[in-house]
Amino acid sequence: MKWMIALWLVTSTLISQAQQITGFVKDENGAPLSGATVNLVKANDSSTVKLAITKVNGSYVFSGINGGSYNVMATYIGFKPAFSPAFSFGTTDMTMPELKLVKMTGNLANVTIVANKPIVEVKADKMILNVEGTINAVGSNALELLRKSPGVLLDQDDNISLAGKNGVQIYIDGRATPLSGADLANYLKTLQSSQIEAIELITNPSAKYDAAGNAGIINIRLKKNKSLGTNGSVNAGWNIGITAKYNAGASLNYRNKNINLFSTYSFNYGPTEQKMDVTRTVLDSLFDQRGTIRQLGRAHNFKAGADYFINKKSTIGVMLNGTLADPEFSNYSKTYISNSTTNTVDRILIADNSNDLKRHNLNVNLNYSYIDPAGTSLVVNADHGTYDLNSDQFQPNYYYDPSGQVMLNRVIYHMYSPAKININTAKADYEQNFKKGKLSLGVKTAWVKTDNNFQRFNVTNAIEDLDKDRSNRFVYRENINAGYINYNRQYKTVMIQAGLRAEYTVSEGVSEGLKWNGGNYVPSITSFKRSYTSLFPSAAITFNKNPMKQWSLTYSRRIDRPAYQDLNPFEFKMDEYTYMKGNVNLRPQYTNSFGVTHTYKYKLNISLNYSHVNDLFTQIVDTTEKSKAFVSKKNLATQDIASISISYPFQYKSYSLFTSISSNYSKYKADFGTGRKVDLAAFGFSLFAQNSLKFAKTWTAELSGFFNAPTIYQGSFKGKSIYNIDAGISKQVFKGKGTIKAAVSDVFHTMRFRATSDFAGQIMKINFLAETRQFKLSVNYRFGNNGVKPPKQRTGGAEEELKRAQQSGGVIGN
Repeated sequence: MKWMIALWLVTSTLISQAQQITGFVKDENGAPLSGATVNLVKANDSSTVKLAITKVNGSYVFSGINGGSYNVMATYIGFKPAFSPAFSFGTTDMTMPELKLVKMTGNLANVTIVANKPIVEVKADKMILNVEGTINAVGSNALELLRKSPGVLLDQDDNISLAGKNGVQIYIDGRATPLSGADLANYLKTLQSSQIEAIELITNPSAKYDAAGNAGIINIRLKKNKSLGTNGSVNAGWNIGITAKYNAGASLNYRNKNINLFSTYSFNYGPTEQKMDVTRTVLDSLFDQRGTIRQLGRAHNFKAGADYFINKKSTIGVMLNGTLADPEFSNYSKTYISNSTTNTVDRILIADNSNDLKRHNLNVNLNYSYIDPAGTSLVVNADHGTYDLNSDQFQPNYYYDPSGQVMLNRVIYHMYSPAKININTAKADYEQNFKKGKLSLGVKTAWVKTDNNFQRFNVTNAIEDLDKDRSNRFVYRENINAGYINYNRQYKTVMIQAGLRAEYTVSEGVSEGLKWNGGNYVPSITSFKRSYTSLFPSAAITFNKNPMKQWSLTYSRRIDRPAYQDLNPFEFKMDEYTYMKGNVNLRPQYTNSFGVTHTYKYKLNISLNYSHVNDLFTQIVDTTEKSKAFVSKKNLATQDIASISISYPFQYKSYSLFTSISSNYSKYKADFGTGRKVDLAAFGFSLFAQNSLKFAKTWTAELSGFFNAPTIYQGSFKGKSIYNIDAGISKQVFKGKGTIKAAVSDVFHTMRFRATSDFAGQIMKINFLAETRQFKLSVNYRFGNNGVKPPKQRTGGAEEELKRAQQSGGVIGN
């Protein structure tokens, strides 16, 4: 009897055991595709049952499958997806007919790629703006492109915020820039659209990325060669607004199976003009300032490097890139100083500032990567960067009587401020398969040193005398050591990702100057030193039982450290009534963010996010000496932000549309004492749309625009609405090797910045109108071999993209 029961149990088990489904994925020529993603879905609702990756021979296996009706779908980079007919699966193993994938662009062995990337791509952790193929980006610089990007806001001082939050970390080719404020804005103005491949708005970075950047990361990817053989391009552009501007560039590359050599160069020359109206009311004094700001941009940008493919798994590379910019800046303003009660002009101040700037930057990168298709990888990067900055400012201030004819007084300053920044970083990222998932480990160390020597001279009868009370040298050092662990795994219907990053920060600042002790000047040294350790967890859960209806939950904690300029206690004089001053007590701000995202049919994306910011630092315009104002940054108590964004791409034949709607609610609250309180609530709304129409085979037209509703900037400025419309057209010539683009930016000249502020007894109204309406023309010609090496398919989505980026010097970084 026992053996009969045992036999019955074994037989029942074998009969009830789920069986296997096997098959092969090949290209249209019958060659196996290794690393293709194969998805077994239910025929009735397309929900995912199981995922598999093809082996070297193109085979795949689904084990443990219960009976039912299914479809098999296969995808591979550069190929159109393939689907099997619906089939019924019973109690025996089944071998599926071969799935053949057809390349999107024909034979990739040695032909010109004709497929175009969408203008905007939305992924789980980021939005990608493919600048390279956008007509309306022609003739623009990186700062102008950011201003028009979905969810990105810039205030009157070019401070950048994303989704209603400041503290955005800017990356160039996957490397964080040490610049902020005006220095960062000036640098971004030197990067032309002809150099930029894409802009990535990363709102939920994983533990692999630096924790800096409360609002997330904006990564600007520069172009790099991907074609075999010798190839290159030349381009030239001309813009006209109030004045003419021009730019030009070239690239030359060579690539074979052993080595990849790449180089680019660009130059731009562009005078711009901006009108400025600022009124300030302090006590019984009214300051009505009207001015014109002119800037002359001159910049050379270059990039060169080499990758050596040691074998199929290992690559070593070196890259050199930099910027040599010598812009000029002038600000002519007339300020009517009145009694606000009688509205009578007391005197007139004319300030005619000029500033010769130097913005030189050089970076060197050494990198090594080992990537095994089986799932193991090691990427090592070492970087050295130098920034040579200089400001040579001449600031004459002339006071006249109310008629403007009789000079009452003159005060003239000459300010010279050289600065050096040195950056050294080293990092290693390791990844391997672990427990049916992917385990990532990494370490990073970074050293930054800045040395700023500010000298102010009082000028009398063309004789300059050093103002020892207003001259200062500030040296700042910062060392950050970090390590992280990250794990992600796909279960049957859920994908999880969890990570933890630890960062230990040591910073030290020394401010050196001279102080009058009643008899003579003696050395005055102010210093501070800080060290702290912070933990930054991050997590994401994606419910993908039905790929057509996916839900994701995310969480992350991030930090934003003060810029070195904001810590320097030295007073920087902008004019007779306006100063800038650092704050040594400025603390880092921390943000905890939570998000929910729904993706429908891989197109419609809806994201809801909430963030709480502690110790938010923001720019405050305070008062001193009754009527004078100084600008500094302080820690506001808290900021709470709730935001929602909706995006959808639409395609019908040769017409495409991408639209994005973002909305956020921000609450700012702080108390600095009587008359010095901030309690603001703001609702922000922005709309972005990009239309593209292809016609007559070689023509493409674009119409794009954005609208930003009234919102809060920098915690204390109430900004009014701002909107913009761009239009452009392009024509392919010389059998697709050449492209001519023409565009008009800000067609109706509506991109005007207007804001008000009421803080510390001072009421301000600001109005800026820049030279944003321009006609832009560009010509690009590509030469040489445009054949592209067929890509090796790798799994892992954004994380694998990160590894491939780091392998070639880094294009998406941490």
